[in-house]
Amino acid sequence: MTIITSPWNRIVSRVVINAPADIVWEYVRDIATHVEWMADAESITFTSPTTHGVGTTFDCVTKVGPIKLIDKMQVDSWDAGWAMGVSHHGLVRGVGEFTLANNGDGTTTFTWVEALRFPWWLAGQMGFVVGGRWVLQAVWRGNLRRLRDHFEVGATTH
Repeated sequence: MTIITSPWNRIVSRVVINAPADIVWEYVRDIATHVEWMADAESITFTSPTTHGVGTTFDCVTKVGPIKLIDKMQVDSWDAGWAMGVSHHGLVRGVGEFTLANNGDGTTTFTWVEALRFPWWLAGQMGFVVGGRWVLQAVWRGNLRRLRDHFEVGATTH
């Protein structure tokens, strides 16, 4: 999935994980485990018969600060071992993608890209540009640190 959007609504975070890409993929492909490393994901409920792959749908109870909502998501792309792309269909809309790159030295670069649109009551795109991007990027950097720590590494996040 290629996310073609303005840089004004895009967030990019990445981390180097001291584990091979196939090991990292086996963990992150299990969408239910995302609540273990995503501080903003309180729970995930699958709304489709499948729990992985294209067409999987799920509701994620998401909480950032005082804001709590149900993020309705669908898996739109799935490149086993390398990438997973989702679309957001709830109050916050947009697309997101995880990609894994094998660095050739036993480590994996995990990249997380999201392009989002906020609802009017969060000041819409202005709310995203003014504060939402910075808050979410900080939350997602923490999420990536927790993901990295799951593999007990000493890599860095950007």
